[in-house]
Amino acid sequence: MSKPYYLPLGLPTPIAEPSGLYAPYWEGTRNEKLRVQRNPATGTYQWPPQWIAHDTQSFELEWIDVKPKGVIYSWTRVWHPVHPALQNAGPYIIVVVELSHAGGVRMLGNLLGDPLQKVEIGAEVDAVFEHHNDAAPAFTLVQWRTINRGKPTRVLQEKS
Repeated sequence: MSKPYYLPLGLPTPIAEPSGLYAPYWEGTRNEKLRVQRNPATGTYQWPPQWIAHDTQSFELEWIDVKPKGVIYSWTRVWHPVHPALQNAGPYIIVVVELSHAGGVRMLGNLLGDPLQKVEIGAEVDAVFEHHNDAAPAFTLVQWRTINRGKPTRVLQEKS
């Protein structure tokens, strides 16, 4: 039987901050959509979100659904617990994923699977939406897994 979540419960719940800047991103994850900001005048994508467009300093920005796929740009294997809930959770792998189809923006996330697996820069990954429906408020995390190249992939949580 697989564990229900990649990392143990007890970590702070990610919520949209009071300003609401990240709210469209979190709403998208609940619907299994990956969203980033884009300047509609220039088509330039940006992440993390900001109140102004990086390229023109305009306040006109839109949220765009992008393919939940990318490549590993960088990674690290974490051994030291950075939160009490992670005391016995290590090691785990954090990746920086580049979305070439979204202007090359880069996102952080956990790489699912064996924490001692070999990780290759440039490996293709896709998003896995990990729903935390029992949290208050409910939220969904974006995790990453290498794209299956003919090998079986273990699913860590079934969507409820």
